[in-house]
Amino acid sequence: MKKILLIEDDVVLRENTAELLELSNYNVVTAANGKLGVEAAIKELPDIIVCDVMMPELDGYGVLETLFKNENTQNIPFVFLSAKTERKDVRKGMDLGADDYITKPFDENELISAIESRIARASILKDIRDKEHTEIETEEEDEIRTLNDLKNYFDDNGKPFHFLQGDIIYKEGQNSNYIFLVIQGIVKCYKLDEQGKELTTALYKEDDLFGYTSFIQNIVYQESAAAIKETKLVGVSKDQLKGILNTNHKVTLELIQLLTDDLKGVKDQLLEMAYSSVSKKTASTILKFSEKLNCKPNQPIKISRSDLSSAAGIATESLIRTLSSFKKKGLIEIEGRNIKILDIEKLEQIV
Repeated sequence: MKKILLIEDDVVLRENTAELLELSNYNVVTAANGKLGVEAAIKELPDIIVCDVMMPELDGYGVLETLFKNENTQNIPFVFLSAKTERKDVRKGMDLGADDYITKPFDENELISAIESRIARASILKDIRDKEHTEIETEEEDEIRTLNDLKNYFDDNGKPFHFLQGDIIYKEGQNSNYIFLVIQGIVKCYKLDEQGKELTTALYKEDDLFGYTSFIQNIVYQESAAAIKETKLVGVSKDQLKGILNTNHKVTLELIQLLTDDLKGVKDQLLEMAYSSVSKKTASTILKFSEKLNCKPNQPIKISRSDLSSAAGIATESLIRTLSSFKKKGLIEIEGRNIKILDIEKLEQIV
């Protein structure tokens, strides 16, 4: 049963009109003046409001203006019921946003017809608003706006890959078909010089993206990648990523920032290799591996000497001599291929 709020200061007219509407199968709430009418509208949230114009406390125009400012009542259909029949009065009511203006004395069928049509119209408009709201919410839910959203997309839609320790993920010069997200494990990217000496260019741990030689162009991989330990990845093809970037422009800015950070890291690494001492390079590399492997204090770092030396950009023999020196100073402990940091503060001081 639809609810009608009738705001009318004339007692007889209010009671007669309410009875008429109830006989037409409406639930009727009444108010004796504009102020009480506003309170009733906010409390009852009727399906339609029928309101007199000339009333004490607050006239009909004031009622409409007040309810229009309230988010909960601004879309309720509003019909003026008034003895004021001059064109300027009707025009004023409609300009304020009223849905209809019925003059007294009114015909019973005219009033019922106006109410029915306005309720039906309001229902249609509500359906349209609800649909638009749902579509906007769906678009917002589907939109990939941040790097974290993109990683979730990789998780949900990426192709899974599994590599054992030492497995090659891709080689320099191969077609760069995929961009990867590390789910588990550690990945090193590296290049080989003319003599075949390996230089580690980057380390990637869980939740890191890598393999983005180009996000959209079909450029071959500019370096090789291998699993340092058992590693699980998910990959998204460049075609998929291109589609994402074309429709989700916000995440593009985050990817640009990711590339900027990577370039800064490469520059810092080159400067360190060019100007740092062997001890500083070795200490820095041990700390980097400890961070990437999420090692806790006194937890061994399981890493080969060749991986350490290539990441540090020094000869393996030089690395081994420096590790021995660190061991004698009590900074680290060496057990086979495992390295355990004993004094991280002093190691950081070297860097």
